[in-house]
Amino acid sequence: MRKYLMAGVVGVLAGTLVSTQFAGPLIAQEASKTSNVYEQLDLFGDVFERIRAQYVEEVDSEKLIESAIDGMLSSLDPHSSYLSPDDAAAMRVQTSGSFGGLGIEVTQEEGFIKVVSPMDGTPADIAGVEAGDFITQVDGESVLGMTLNDTVALMRGPVGEEIIITVAREGVDEPFDISIIRDVIKLTAVRARVEGNSIVLRVTTFNDQTYPNLKDGLEKSIEELGGMDNVNGIVVDLRNNPGGLLDQAIMVSDAFLETGEIVSTRGRDLEQSERVNAHAGDLAEGKPIVVLINGGSASASEIVSGALQDHHRAIVVGTKSFGKGSVQTVMPLRSDGAMRLTTARYYTPSGRSIQALGVSPDIIVEQPPRAPETDEIEDTRAQRTEADLRGSLDNDSLTEDEILQIEADREKAELAAKLRDEDFQLAYAIDLLHGLSAIGGK
Repeated sequence: MRKYLMAGVVGVLAGTLVSTQFAGPLIAQEASKTSNVYEQLDLFGDVFERIRAQYVEEVDSEKLIESAIDGMLSSLDPHSSYLSPDDAAAMRVQTSGSFGGLGIEVTQEEGFIKVVSPMDGTPADIAGVEAGDFITQVDGESVLGMTLNDTVALMRGPVGEEIIITVAREGVDEPFDISIIRDVIKLTAVRARVEGNSIVLRVTTFNDQTYPNLKDGLEKSIEELGGMDNVNGIVVDLRNNPGGLLDQAIMVSDAFLETGEIVSTRGRDLEQSERVNAHAGDLAEGKPIVVLINGGSASASEIVSGALQDHHRAIVVGTKSFGKGSVQTVMPLRSDGAMRLTTARYYTPSGRSIQALGVSPDIIVEQPPRAPETDEIEDTRAQRTEADLRGSLDNDSLTEDEILQIEADREKAELAAKLRDEDFQLAYAIDLLHGLSAIGGK
């Protein structure tokens, strides 16, 4: 009995010894990490004081600290940043749909400032700025090595003043200047129009007005066509849409889905992961949908296109999207400032992350480059047909109403052909809806 008891005591002592051997180094490591953090903070304080005391010119202590905070955040990823009180206020205004500026969404890529997309109808769009352009100079000042926030600040200025940006564009040998007049940017989140029997919903951004604009525009377009029975499908145009509010992307996706997951977000703490599901009700009542995307479609645009694609609710047409699959949370700070911090990645219903990969369209359709302006006059003479020949026979198999219908259909086809010259990708999407409608009708 004594042998068993001793064995038990030895076992307990050995277990205690082993626990101490493991726990000791762990505690020491944590203490060492904490000590290193405070040493680094002391180092920061030392550098800060030396700059204040010995820099060649007097510096603003508040700006120094803001720059240090911004540097810390921008070193994490291209989308985390510090927002000064003015920047935070401007961001709140922007999400409401009206603000001053050029009308471009930019990001930083390997030290260069890259245009994600120009916004429809804004000064940058009118001046000819394109998605994928790299901004190299602003008013003659190089932006190479500048932070994203510093470059954006450089582009800001009074409404009505000219700004000249120098851009490098793929396919163009040399950088060139673009003159832009700053203006108040008033964004219409969704523009709806009718093309033939198709409804085109041009979604330019995701702000507070996006879903209400979309719903209202869709209802008016349906009414214009005389009811849903006369609608052959819907084009949701997300090209050059840089994204915006996550909740609006969810609402737009939900507008066309009856059930199933829309998006999931997963952060560092798995317990804080979220999954959002659709509610019953499809504004399109099951009509075919084509979603248009390109390299300027980012963030919220990719949530919508990915959700509709994964549920086979829409055919995605165009070119690969931008590939921003991260979620930023804006956190208020002291003095009315804020920080934009990347807190999660988002995933499409099939579980795929689009971070750095983008959404791949079901059908790749490139947009032809803009044709250069020419003074040459095209030969618009109509081709002669049998009906133009003197003494040709009449068609006796059709009534007058049927002939009028054929002529109306031909006129629609001619308008569609004209649209191909203006916007080939959109014309392709509308042709696709026409074909799907014809198959569905049969």
